[in-house]
Amino acid sequence: MFNNKNQTILVTGCAGFIGSNFVPYFLEKYSNYNLVNLDLLTYAGDLNNLVECENNPRYKFIKGDICNRELLEFIFSEYDIKGVIHFAAESHVDNSIKNPGVFIQTNVNGTYNLVDVAYKYWMEKPFLYKEEYINCRFHHISTDEVYGTLGETGLFTEKTPYAPNSPYSASKASSDMIIRSYVETFGMNCVITNCSNNYGPKQHNEKLIPTIIRNALNENPIPIYGDGKNIRDWLYVLDHCKGIDLVYHNGNKGETYNIGGRNERTNLQIVNTICEILDKEFPSKNKSSYKELITFVEDRAGHDRRYAIDATKLESELGWKADENFDTGIVKTIEWYLSKYGVCK
Repeated sequence: MFNNKNQTILVTGCAGFIGSNFVPYFLEKYSNYNLVNLDLLTYAGDLNNLVECENNPRYKFIKGDICNRELLEFIFSEYDIKGVIHFAAESHVDNSIKNPGVFIQTNVNGTYNLVDVAYKYWMEKPFLYKEEYINCRFHHISTDEVYGTLGETGLFTEKTPYAPNSPYSASKASSDMIIRSYVETFGMNCVITNCSNNYGPKQHNEKLIPTIIRNALNENPIPIYGDGKNIRDWLYVLDHCKGIDLVYHNGNKGETYNIGGRNERTNLQIVNTICEILDKEFPSKNKSSYKELITFVEDRAGHDRRYAIDATKLESELGWKADENFDTGIVKTIEWYLSKYGVCK
């Protein structure tokens, strides 16, 4: 059992990419927290991502669904949960186009379940916390995609109106609004962070950067949507984890904080950079460059042209700063995947 002197936080979806980077970071940094990780282990969740935490006495994994209200109520009472950091979400845009209902169920209904159970466990009534739960906080992890798409200039700020364009981003926008309503209506201590595109170790194979690396190493075609000129702001996953940590501990109640890397790249720039690094680190036996494998495919429906985050609020109010730029972060990322795939330099 956990040390009862420690505060226990429920983290959701932490067998996935961002959460599985967050948990070991958080456990190492803080000795006064226990973490309960609730994850359904869908295709994107993998307990191998958390092998370094398995024997940590301050960590417990529970397989389960945030849509299961009875399970959530049990976890809150059994472990006396005093904080929530909510990562769990269906997050792949292509999958949301094929099957939107799954995204509504998990991202909207699941988030409602979670925040409502927390509200009823922590609070006597609206705006009145139970004495032993006065400082309990609910931190909701969201995405820049809720803001829609940008033109050639400008950045998303916390005041940018929501304009989601895919079922995925619409479901995340909905979950953000639910959290906001629990602040305004019930006086809950909630914060929201909206991040730009993450990259780094442990990302699921379906995502852009792992797909580029894997296909290049296997000398398969590297698929790039449309003309490859869609722009994303890239954030190294550990920098994101550090931002979450700061906002959870120091962010102001009811506030939203954007976390972005200030590293705008087109998809074509991403693939070219990765191919150039691989050409040096692990040259192809059959091609002069991995770039020969780049293949343009039909664009996805509703594909946002450009995202870019203005992280000024987080930087100026809480002192956050990204430690990695894209050039340093992508090298670390590629090295991790080379090791994962058993490739020796």
